[in-house]
Amino acid sequence: MTLQSVPLRDPTLQFRLLRQYLYLLKVYPIITKSVTSGILSALGNLLSQILEAKRAKDRNSFKEIDAAGAARYAAFGLFITGPVSHYFYQLMEVWMPSTDPYCIIKRLLLDRLVFAPGFLFTFFFVMNILEAKGWIELQKKLKSTYWTALKMNWKVWTPFQFININFVPVQFRVLFANVVALFWYAYLASVRK
Repeated sequence: MTLQSVPLRDPTLQFRLLRQYLYLLKVYPIITKSVTSGILSALGNLLSQILEAKRAKDRNSFKEIDAAGAARYAAFGLFITGPVSHYFYQLMEVWMPSTDPYCIIKRLLLDRLVFAPGFLFTFFFVMNILEAKGWIELQKKLKSTYWTALKMNWKVWTPFQFININFVPVQFRVLFANVVALFWYAYLASVRK
């Protein structure tokens, strides 16, 4: 007796969305990852603002949601995070294939010591431009927060990136990092003073 697969007659909405996402990821990988990055970056920023607003409400000083801030994060995710991460993960597979006996360590070191500092600098630089601030403000921001942010990035992101770059299939790495970033923004809002 042979078994045959039978297509689902009425798949759930989640299943149809997943199937459509996988199709788009296969046919239009960069655009799909870029749009996903933009949406999840904006949602992460909004989640952070909502948590901060809830916290401020408890202190009787409610703060309005900054739609422009969410739009800046969306633009950064769409134009920077999605495409840059896509190409970085693709190049990593070429430079350090899984057949390399030390690929796990090499990939992590490349990500944490080269990509993370450069990407964080790019974040500060692009956000400075999107906020219409000048060179002096960027220098002040870098002096006051870059090193602290980089150390926190190394502490929090290293375990996630270890899993991502070594065990997550390459086509899902940008999505995995974006989902972690969504919760990262929420975490930052919860510990912000």
